[in-house]
This record gives sequence, structure tokens and C-alpha cells, in this order.
Amino acid sequence: MRVLDAFSEAYDKSPEGIWYAPGRVNLIGEHTDYNDGLVLPFAVPWGVTLAASPRQDDTIRLISLQAGTQTIDSLEDAHGWARYPTGVFWALRREGLPVRGADIAIDGDIPEGAGLSSSAALEVATAFALNDLYALAQSPLALARISQLAENDFAGMPCGIMDQATSALAKEGHALLLDCRSLASRHIPFDLPAHGLRLLIINTNVRHALADGQYARRRQECENAAKHLGVPALRDVTDLAGALALLKGDERKRTQHVVTENHRVEALIGLLRANAVTEIGALLNASHLSLRDQFEVSCPELDVAVESALRGGARGARMTGGGFGGSAIALVPADRTESVETTVKAAYADRGWHPPTILTATPAAGAHRLS
Repeated sequence: MRVLDAFSEAYDKSPEGIWYAPGRVNLIGEHTDYNDGLVLPFAVPWGVTLAASPRQDDTIRLISLQAGTQTIDSLEDAHGWARYPTGVFWALRREGLPVRGADIAIDGDIPEGAGLSSSAALEVATAFALNDLYALAQSPLALARISQLAENDFAGMPCGIMDQATSALAKEGHALLLDCRSLASRHIPFDLPAHGLRLLIINTNVRHALADGQYARRRQECENAAKHLGVPALRDVTDLAGALALLKGDERKRTQHVVTENHRVEALIGLLRANAVTEIGALLNASHLSLRDQFEVSCPELDVAVESALRGGARGARMTGGGFGGSAIALVPADRTESVETTVKAAYADRGWHPPTILTATPAAGAHRLS
């Protein structure tokens, strides 16, 4: 195992354990998590593997097979990618938990820039490791919340709980229905091969520079809209028409997306429970149109991926993740997979764009200890 070899070479000892946490893709429920809404993600079969041993001091030594090394004597020393694992130390200590330093080696195979939550996987793998190394006795959900705190308040990304919760709680062969207010969750069987289907992830291989600032702006717009409507969060809007009549401009658009997206999550769950998996495509299409037109987080590369996938025979497709690049997903009959891939790649080539990377995603297990 590469991470074991890297640890032994860097620290001249064997690690006390090895942990793994996956990335995620969101089937439906986009930009609803920080509005206290519903999401339906699942873990992907790519993630972060982490080898670690505790230290007797507070120093954190990190080596990543993809990103280099950092030695952190003071938490403020962490920069770049190291702020994600270091933030977990900070968050655990802020909760009053007895965590000292650690020697850590990291290996990841989540496709870069695909929007599959590599940062959450790194945080959750770190949290699971420290939980075992220091006998903290924290639940997987508590570790997901610690990981989110690390990303929000230490790394400075105002994400919701979905990414970390999926990495920590996912179950193989299932999607995770998560209520982002109560944090109640339920595993929903999601066996696409049994219905002759595949879920393709179409990585556009682009990420527009305005992504981070626009994400924070969208969250603020949602909070402002909820305040104007006198509700704790947009999840609490029950009379959409009445709410839209009270709002204007961007706040009106954002509200329309969030409320209808929550309804789409509930509708898709209903179809899955009825074993009507082949019928969920229309909801994916509607989600994309709402993200494009009401939430305004799509981009030409995502729109072309979705439109060309549908032309190639996909039953449904939409952008997934924060937007402004990253990936789209497409629900595809197994016998149309080649047609969809060919059509999408041809559409990109016609525009002179760098070719997308297309992967098949199957629901994988959540974080766990390997040894």
C-alpha cells in the first residue's frame, strides 16, 4: 500500500493505523444543505487513505503523495491543502477533546477538480484517525460535524454538512437521505445495475475562478431572503407563491430554487421507494434547469455536458456540486453508455474545449478503519 510505504519512509516507523474516507456525489438536493434542507448524496469509490500515529507533543507532520509535506508546530502555520487536516485538530481541541500531535501520511485518488469533495474526505479521514488514536469515542455524525467546523471556521469555506456527513455515514449500495437541520439520516437502496442503468460522472475539467466568492454570495442571498420572509431558513417556506410575491431580484430566484429543489428530493425518494428508478431522470433535468436559471451556478461546460448527454440517450442529467465547473451526472441505460460518452466528447471537441473525463460511479461505503 502506497500510503504505508510513504509513512514508513518519512517517519522511519510503522503507523498505528490506516483509515479511509470517500468523496461524494450528490444525486439531488443542490445548495439546499446550508438552507437546512434535504439532500440525497452517495459516496463514490474514490477517496483518501490516511496512515497515522500519535505524538507526545502538539506538532503535526503531514506528507501527501499528491501535495508535498508540511510540518506544523503552531496551527496558524498550516497553509493550502494542509488547512483541511489541521483544521480537524483545531476543531477537536476547540470542543475540549484531548488531542495532541500526529505523524500522518496521505494518499488520495479522487479525480482533481471534479467537485467530488476531496477536502471533506481528507477532513473525515483525519477525524476518524484521531478519534481512534486518542480514544475520543465520538460518533461518525459527531466526527462529520467536527469536519464541517474545520472547513467552515478554519479553512474558511462556508459549506453545509452534506459533504462530510456523506463521507462519514454512507453505506455501500445506498444513497443517503440527510435532513440538514435535524441531521437525521436514512439509507435508501440505490441499485442501478439491477435496473439496467449506470450513473456517469462527467468531469468538465474546468473550474471558473469566481466559484469560491459566488458560493459565499449565494449563501448570503439565501440567508437574506429567509430574513426578509421571517423564517429561520428557506426550508421553512411553505407558501412558495406567497413568498415569491414578497421578494424580488436574486433573492426571489434563490428562494424558488431552494424550495422546489427540496420538493424534488422528496419526489425522487418517492420514486425510489416505489422501485421506479428508471423514472427519476425528469427530476434530474428539472434540477439542472433550476440551478442554471434560478440559482445561476452553472456554466457553459456544464450545460453542454448535460444537453449532449441527453442527446446521447441519458434518461436525465444535471450539474452536481457547487457549480461554476466541476461535474455533471447522467443517468444512462447501460446499453447507451458508449453513445452518451461519444456524444458528450464530440460536443466538447466541436467547441475546441479540453475533453471531459467520464467515470462510472457506484454507491460506496463510508469512512472506516482499514488496519
